[in-house]
Amino acid sequence: MDLRNIAIIAHVDHGKTTLVDELLKQSGAFRENQQVSERALDSNDLERERGITILAKCTSVEWKDTRINIVDTPGHADFGGEVERILSMVDGVVLLVDAAEGPMPQTKFVTAKALALGLRPIVVLNKVDKPDAEPDRALDEVFDLFSNLGADDDQLDFPHLYASGRSGWADEEIDGPRKNLDALFRLISNHVPRPRVMNRVDEPFRMLATTLSADPFLGRILTGRIESGTVKTGATVQALSRVGQKIEQFRVSKVMAFRGLGQQEIEEGRAGDIVTLSGMQKATVADTLCALAVEEPLPALPIDPPTISVTFGINDSPLAGRDGKKVQSRVIRERLMKEAETNVSIRITDTPGGEAFDVAGRGELQMGVLIENMRREGFELSISRPKVLIREVDGQQMEPIEEVTIDVDDEYSGPVIEKLTGPRKGDLVEMKPSGAGKTRIVAHVPARGLIGYQGEFLTDTRGTGVMNRNFHDWAPHKGAIPGRREGVLVSMETGQSVAFALWNLEERGKLFIGAQEQVYGGMIIGEHARENDLEVNPLKGKKLTNVRASGSDDAVRLTTPTTLTLEQAIAYIDDDELVEVTPNAIRLRKIHLDPHERKRHAKAS
Repeated sequence: MDLRNIAIIAHVDHGKTTLVDELLKQSGAFRENQQVSERALDSNDLERERGITILAKCTSVEWKDTRINIVDTPGHADFGGEVERILSMVDGVVLLVDAAEGPMPQTKFVTAKALALGLRPIVVLNKVDKPDAEPDRALDEVFDLFSNLGADDDQLDFPHLYASGRSGWADEEIDGPRKNLDALFRLISNHVPRPRVMNRVDEPFRMLATTLSADPFLGRILTGRIESGTVKTGATVQALSRVGQKIEQFRVSKVMAFRGLGQQEIEEGRAGDIVTLSGMQKATVADTLCALAVEEPLPALPIDPPTISVTFGINDSPLAGRDGKKVQSRVIRERLMKEAETNVSIRITDTPGGEAFDVAGRGELQMGVLIENMRREGFELSISRPKVLIREVDGQQMEPIEEVTIDVDDEYSGPVIEKLTGPRKGDLVEMKPSGAGKTRIVAHVPARGLIGYQGEFLTDTRGTGVMNRNFHDWAPHKGAIPGRREGVLVSMETGQSVAFALWNLEERGKLFIGAQEQVYGGMIIGEHARENDLEVNPLKGKKLTNVRASGSDDAVRLTTPTTLTLEQAIAYIDDDELVEVTPNAIRLRKIHLDPHERKRHAKAS
């Protein structure tokens, strides 16, 4: 059977996973009566809720006499390390572009990697049936993007299709028959080359580990493309690091290949196949699994260094241990170390006291996903404000710079530019109209300046703006960036909040809690309207008098409190504050709950 290996790349929400669903259906991977959930590849609960792909996944379809291995890749830059490595094991890419939005930052990030590897993309203009779709403009923008990224003549002469992944059709002409995806299957078969390594079956076995996962029965498992030779269950192989050091020797306990949505055990994996091997104890991503005679490892991309770090500590608030079962630092450490085994883009270090752990990763979203997974597993944690990691290069401090692309209504572009280029030390790169009454703004902003900006941005654009960000480069440190301007309302008492007390506090600022909620001394219950922190009493009830005046006993009506999501809470807090995360609650608090302790530390700092 003929073989093709392709990756599907696109910006967030441009329809990658939905298109893969349709490819699976139309190739007969599902039975006619099989119940399959929408976005079948997004199997993780968080992926379904957020509508994003977090982990790269492989699948395969058969069309006529060709097996097509398809890799669905994440669109968010926080999970970009996955994308780069995946591209090294495929021979072609399908670049999916929303016909209304055109190429977006993540499209640029992944396409640059694909072009650099010499891959010739197939461009699919998706969602052409949307009312605001402009496929011709999107196609021109894709050509300009390729040209700016230094594509060669072959890559610039890319084939393109018009499609609607949700409706399950792709055609060469915009007004084609709109029946099925045969045009896409045909184009993949004709345009994407067979794996070049298929004729290297007689050489010793070599495979580069691309993704790592864990299975409750098989233990550690590695997926990659076989670059030469063959591998069978029971074979003894070795793992070499990127520099050629022998890591371990092990017996392959299973060889599995992707078939439809699942994996099947196969007798033998051959050069060109994308397979999963089990049996190793230490080997990880970017290592070479090979026959014992092989001494040279395969070239591998270095794993991108983390750009931000967050401290995970035990929950030591007065309400600790009421929700979660996993509260000890030892259990938290075990869970984080287990995460570091399968997620190569995070680094974990112990802090001097041993009660907390520094977790360094790619971005706030990646951290948010890890914390959310842990709280669902029953953990209680206290989380610090994210810190940007600074590099030292030739005696100069360098910090990560992000490329921010913003689409806003014209009337809101002023405040957005002012905030990015003023206090947040960003540089405006481009500003141009993007459709009816909208402006696209591109700026290079220090990653520090973007921590906590999302909520402010949504306020400034009345919730209509769309912001995408991407790691751009390292640049010399740009100096101090001011933090949050407003102070907070801090509870001075422990107990249950009272509606009357909160009603009196509403004029002081916006509240994060409602009536009848548990609070404790040092817990943050709202945002102060002024710059200083204010200690308040949310438990103070109404004093009873022996005079009953008309109207004095009217029911108290409270404004709905502001509820912060996990990512918003982490971005909101200041350096002297923490987020308390439990399975059922997200609370903000001061690091030092005692007011005298707070004053002493404030003076010292």
